[in-house]
Amino acid sequence: MLLTETQAGAEVLTLPRGKGLNMTTTIAMVLFHIGAIAALFMFSWTNFWVAVFLLWMCTGLGISMGYHRLHTHRGYKCPLWLEYFFAVCGALTLEGGPIFWVAVHRVHHQKSDQAGDPHSPREGFFWSHMGWILFGSGNHNNTKLMSRYAPDLAKHRFYRVLNSWHWVPMVVLGLILLAIGGLPMMLWGICVRVVFGLHATWFVNSATHVWGRRRFNTRDDSRNLWWVAAITFGEGWHNNHHAHPVSVRHGLAWYEIDHSWILVNILKFFGLASDLKVASLPSRVAEREAA
Repeated sequence: MLLTETQAGAEVLTLPRGKGLNMTTTIAMVLFHIGAIAALFMFSWTNFWVAVFLLWMCTGLGISMGYHRLHTHRGYKCPLWLEYFFAVCGALTLEGGPIFWVAVHRVHHQKSDQAGDPHSPREGFFWSHMGWILFGSGNHNNTKLMSRYAPDLAKHRFYRVLNSWHWVPMVVLGLILLAIGGLPMMLWGICVRVVFGLHATWFVNSATHVWGRRRFNTRDDSRNLWWVAAITFGEGWHNNHHAHPVSVRHGLAWYEIDHSWILVNILKFFGLASDLKVASLPSRVAEREAA
């Protein structure tokens, strides 16, 4: 079934907001940023490429391919084991478990840049970028509450457990990296990779609702921004996405490089992806842009 903005959750709801600084989240963010800065003084090409690979796996597969295009919008289908794998990759980004992430994003689409949007730049650029996390209500682990917004995921015990214990894969990965390459590899593979991935994803919430080009006249402020697309595996073609939210393809023009769209076609070639929901440019728009 094709999910629409109002069908994504059981009902149209508003996420509860925190009334002050969430100290647990704030301390975690400060420590990860300190770790990322410290890693710069322990540079090696091995650690750099480990971080790049993990960024692709966790943010590229976990967020773009998994949490966003698959778990939230059901833009394609894949075997359940692969769906679960993408969810574990997503948990490794420090962006919360799958039920939490999907719930927040579905509410964002229901109320994009309107009252009730969890992270609209209309409440300030800093708020949309990371303020909503720092001053959030701390519902990352409130699986029961967030399941109201993602009942399809909540049916799976795997997702309920992963949502409540989303930090465990990060700890396990950190210990593995520490054992293999010591503190420098752990700082690069965890802190540098996580901090870069967080800000890249947050730029989708902030920058692509402020700067860039509007191809479609959507009811929100979403825009297409090439440099955000470049660092988020194609998520920066945000106006295209808000115009066609269930489409697994975000880069609609030939020059809009969309890593995740390319990858899902590779999965389809090997029989691991099917039922792709694909939007395309209207012929009149394509002709105008080609001129």
